[in-house]
Amino acid sequence: MAGGITDTGELYSPYVGLVYMFNLIVGTGALTMPKAFATAGWLVSLVLLMFLGFMSYMTTTFVVEAMAAANAQLRWKRMEKRKEDDEDEDSSSGVSDSDVLLQDGYERAETRPILSVQRRGSLNIFEITERVEMGQMASMFFNKVGVNLFYFCIIIYLYGDLAIYAAAVPVSLMQVTCSATGNHSCSVGDGTKYNDTDKCWGPIRRIDAYRLYLAAFTLLLGPFTFFNVQKTKYLQIMTSLMRWIAFILMIILALIRISKGQAEGHPSIARLSGIHNLFGVCVYSFMCQHSLPSLITPISKKKHVSKLVLLDYFLILAFYSLLSFTAIYCFRNDTLMDMYTLNFTNCEIINVAFIRYFLGLFPVFTISTNFPIIAVTLRNNWKTLFHREGGTYPWVVDRFVFPAITLVPPVLVAFCTHDLESLVGITGAYAGNGIQYLIPAFLVYCSRKDTQLVFGSGTMNKHLSPFRHTFWIVFVLIWGFTCFVFVTANIVLSESKL
Repeated sequence: MAGGITDTGELYSPYVGLVYMFNLIVGTGALTMPKAFATAGWLVSLVLLMFLGFMSYMTTTFVVEAMAAANAQLRWKRMEKRKEDDEDEDSSSGVSDSDVLLQDGYERAETRPILSVQRRGSLNIFEITERVEMGQMASMFFNKVGVNLFYFCIIIYLYGDLAIYAAAVPVSLMQVTCSATGNHSCSVGDGTKYNDTDKCWGPIRRIDAYRLYLAAFTLLLGPFTFFNVQKTKYLQIMTSLMRWIAFILMIILALIRISKGQAEGHPSIARLSGIHNLFGVCVYSFMCQHSLPSLITPISKKKHVSKLVLLDYFLILAFYSLLSFTAIYCFRNDTLMDMYTLNFTNCEIINVAFIRYFLGLFPVFTISTNFPIIAVTLRNNWKTLFHREGGTYPWVVDRFVFPAITLVPPVLVAFCTHDLESLVGITGAYAGNGIQYLIPAFLVYCSRKDTQLVFGSGTMNKHLSPFRHTFWIVFVLIWGFTCFVFVTANIVLSESKL
């Protein structure tokens, strides 16, 4: 139905959902982590990585619990509305005394304990069957100021992400393909600097090649913004396999160099000056909270969803650790690239051209998989922002206007510039921190209060977070605000040194 806010789309198995989440979390942040490990020291990096992974898992369970509470609220409102409609019908038609007594008994059974309704029905009232985006949850549980702050945060982050992704893919393609011409076939990873006006192919400049790749990227991946995220199912599975192959390749190649005695890395234990950079990388590397409604809701069996999410985090943490440790011992700190895959595009490291280009283009696969998911998430949040209770959107607005306002701005930004350093800093340090820590904590706190108010204190949410004590919410909030202060202080000190 056009204009549906909570339509779920095609269901998929829990293991496909696990693949979706793995693909979303393991983005470009994973490729910048080895450099961050080297600058912060291996012990500090490992401790911070594990801690931030734990914090991200905690807030992920907060979002899932809030999704279940929102589903219960929507289901209960419909039950109340049906009851009111039945009462109106009864008052307008003649009924006998016995019918009134039967109806009174039914109403008392309906309004007394909600748990009795759950036992009678086949569907638990807290079952997550409707996709409720974070924007709609904010509208249900926050006041007006909270809703406005939420949308300000989520829109900045998602638009920033899409602009970064829309620029990063063409930049990667430009660097690899332009460097592959002439006598520069092995110069992708040698640190050579180029200007945008330098020639790429014949009369085509590097900036022209970048914009051609941007146009192709928009034409190929832009249409996914007009559909549900489930349309990318087979793309997700295919790129997930490529992701595992790329990570395993980099780990094996690094281990081979270490085993042959060619290791050049001598990482330090701790460097406090590199912690702020590592923090920003880790925030990006565990970000998934904004897209959980689109990923979790279509899972067909959610009984063990929390265990699957935990498994995902363990797998990701293991990959991050193994990738980073092999990198910092294999390469010298000053030779590690910001994008780790570029360390393997040098002929001295690997002489097989196919592997060099496969790893050099790996960020293209990673980002291309994430782009449709994040675009659909932003589109759905725009829809919930302007949604009116009980209303639907015209077909043109639903299928064209919302996808267009989602896709066009980041593509325009990427067309004008691919120097997005300041945008990355704002989205990661501020909006990213808010989405990963502060918003989930406030959502779960307010949803618990509303659940107790509507259903009573004895009602148990089947998707209740393992971190159910209020202490954990307070801890996350303190941590989130501390991060704001830390990042701001670091920016101010960095500016004062210039």
